[in-house]
Amino acid sequence: MLGLVCGSEGFTLETRLALLARKGDQRAFAEIVELYKDKIFHLAYRMLSNRHEAEDVVQDTFLRVYKNLDRYDENQKFSTWIYRIGTNLCIDRLRKRKPTYSLDAEMNDQEGVDGYSILPSDDRTPESELLLSETQQLIRQAIESLPAKYKTVMVLRYLQELSLQEISDVLDMPVTTIKTRVHRGREYLRKKLERKL
Repeated sequence: MLGLVCGSEGFTLETRLALLARKGDQRAFAEIVELYKDKIFHLAYRMLSNRHEAEDVVQDTFLRVYKNLDRYDENQKFSTWIYRIGTNLCIDRLRKRKPTYSLDAEMNDQEGVDGYSILPSDDRTPESELLLSETQQLIRQAIESLPAKYKTVMVLRYLQELSLQEISDVLDMPVTTIKTRVHRGREYLRKKLERKL
């Protein structure tokens, strides 16, 4: 089926599927949805921290992909294109929100907890599991409190594990800007966490 697209031999699977879907192949589009629905959901959920909003972003992303298949440049990585659409939808939603200050919610003082506490260990106890869970929640809340421009790059870099170049492609910004935002985002998180841990 995939070899039928003229000149598609050098393209990735996703690009070949996009070219087929552009020509009206519904199975190819369903395959794209299957390949990316979980990835886009995780991206959206990590950026928005809301399951319903994340599900809406997934639907909106695939709707935009379907409507704009004719605009997709097959010389560009498909993953970059779809991540850009999903990320922009998340950023739009974040901009429309009023700022929340959930970091000021009740927190127990935790002595002896540092960034190393979030690393998995083989000798976990119920107490260490609780401490780990509380620390991870604290980090998630700190990420939640980031301004949108830093939150986006931090989620893409550390939770979606994209390279700086991939983030640059997704956000259509110079790599130097991405590096600066990652650095500032890390500093912002470090200061927030130092106050809480």
